[in-house]
Amino acid sequence: MIDYIKGKISQITPTFLTVETGDIGYFINISLTTFARLEGVNECKILIHEVIREDAHQLFGFADKEERDIFRLLISVSGVGSSTARMMLSSLSPGEIEKAIIGADVHLLKSVKGIGLKSAERIIVDLKDKLGKQAGAGEIFAFSDNTKREEALSALVMLGFAKSAVAKVLDKIVREEKNLSVEDMIKRALKNL
Repeated sequence: MIDYIKGKISQITPTFLTVETGDIGYFINISLTTFARLEGVNECKILIHEVIREDAHQLFGFADKEERDIFRLLISVSGVGSSTARMMLSSLSPGEIEKAIIGADVHLLKSVKGIGLKSAERIIVDLKDKLGKQAGAGEIFAFSDNTKREEALSALVMLGFAKSAVAKVLDKIVREEKNLSVEDMIKRALKNL
């Protein structure tokens, strides 16, 4: 498996580049994010993800590890292929994709060409926990007052709402405005449930 290729860029376009090393030119598919970082550069070290299928061997290149990691997470989702993941990374930065998944921002993911409602929801469901673990403890303690959130969650669950749906809505509300009372949280959540 190829981890990276280091060499001279002999051709670069917004969708691919050719890196020459050892008298061999490697055709590497790239996103606009990587293109923006490598445009005007003569030599590079590009991280690689190799896709080997019966009918094709493809190389996907990334300017940094974060972009390659997000790409690999995206293609792990059923129904998201390497072309779709590359399109997502061309439309949004790796950080924006990560925030959209952690924040369950379906609309931002749907704004990418080729991503519908079902695909956006599947990406969020499949990757939210994985990205949350990578974010580490900082994400867990991002909410200044977790007891208010827990009280609101408990009250809404007692009203008959599904705990997972309520938790998502409350997380979004708390991210938008941290100093809400329990009553305000419940009122806002009721509007979104």
